[in-house]
Amino acid sequence: MSAVIPLKVESGCADAHVLRERGQREVFCGLTGIVWLHRKIQDAFFLVVGSRTCAHLLQSAAGVMIFAEPRFATAIIDERDLAGLADAQDELDRVVQQLLARRPEIKLLFLVGSCPSEVIKLDLSRAAQRLSQKHLPNVRVLSYSGSGIETTFTQGEDACLAALVPEMPEMPAAAAGAAPELLVVGVLADVVEDQFKRLFTAMGLSKVQFFPPRRAGALPAVGPNTRLLLAQPFLADTARLLEARGAQRLVAPFPLGAEGTEAWLQAAATAFAIPADTFERAVAPARARAQQALAAHRPRLAGRRIFFFPDSQLEIPLARFLARELGMRLTEVGTPYLHREHMADELALLPPGTLLSEGQHVEKQLDRCRAAMPDLVVCGLGLANPLEAEGLTTKWAIELVFSPIQGFEQAGDLAELFARPLLRRQLLAGTALAA
Repeated sequence: MSAVIPLKVESGCADAHVLRERGQREVFCGLTGIVWLHRKIQDAFFLVVGSRTCAHLLQSAAGVMIFAEPRFATAIIDERDLAGLADAQDELDRVVQQLLARRPEIKLLFLVGSCPSEVIKLDLSRAAQRLSQKHLPNVRVLSYSGSGIETTFTQGEDACLAALVPEMPEMPAAAAGAAPELLVVGVLADVVEDQFKRLFTAMGLSKVQFFPPRRAGALPAVGPNTRLLLAQPFLADTARLLEARGAQRLVAPFPLGAEGTEAWLQAAATAFAIPADTFERAVAPARARAQQALAAHRPRLAGRRIFFFPDSQLEIPLARFLARELGMRLTEVGTPYLHREHMADELALLPPGTLLSEGQHVEKQLDRCRAAMPDLVVCGLGLANPLEAEGLTTKWAIELVFSPIQGFEQAGDLAELFARPLLRRQLLAGTALAA
């Protein structure tokens, strides 16, 4: 028996009031996006122009070992730079020259702004243009900001991909009757991307590109014949720039859980006029596996109350998945930024009356969380330990970004990420009673 509630048109929280808060935030900066971006674009390098704090953040988030040589680093802004005793542009040129001499396999170099580089008004955009002219055609140099002043946790990916959009080739004007092409936008784990490729092929879609590509030289073309399908909900700037180049965005929920993944694939099938029986044959086996995997976790999660602190912009799709497919009760769903147009289908599928909040005033939200006493709290690392000490069970939001969670085959793994903290709390309670 399926645990998935059939997808249907409904209002849900489409017109719900949203509590908008502005105050102290608890969230990682956009530099953290480098941790998954450098794994995806395999010949790109990310050079953060920042402080030692920036370097420590990246090393800690990525778990970099001392003998590893990742494709990211930090050009340290020190006291001489801050005091104006050294020409920051000359210093940056020298660091880039050393880097490219050491790593000749790099084809795309990102100069990533940080809080320190923003504070001293270092113009990385102009530096990227100058360095790109110097090192072309071997290396292309681009810039974007990952500063905590300007970005939250996942907005680093949005800023990075937005910097890549102007580099994408122009798709030739569509000939009469030429079939449109599908562009899937957002970083996905390679295994997830491969799974989606197989599903699209089974549906009869052969012209499918993924952005960003795995190699910098394989940027897909974009134009009016492009149909855009977002795989991540935090890509507002990237989507806007792609639409400005003529791409048409397909409206869909995001591919989390069996229901969300089927609806996401159905949006492509509808846009490309895939016959219903062809679509059903393509997705039925994977959907059945997903539903079976979810059924194993539903007894532990059904009826449990969950509270989301704002962190990644994944909160609303995750809340929809947990409420509809696993029977969890939503006490509050906080998100750093609510893009109503991109989230329209997700909001419509949320249970009516769900409390939604945008932005953060952390003290006020902590008070609401304590008053609600949920069974599970999804929050950042900075809040998890204090809340655990108060007796609340927490789930690290960052793990939901670092883990492959999209698609049918990952639905059970996604459910387990929420079931695991509850099981841990139960085991600890049992140990304490035994003692």
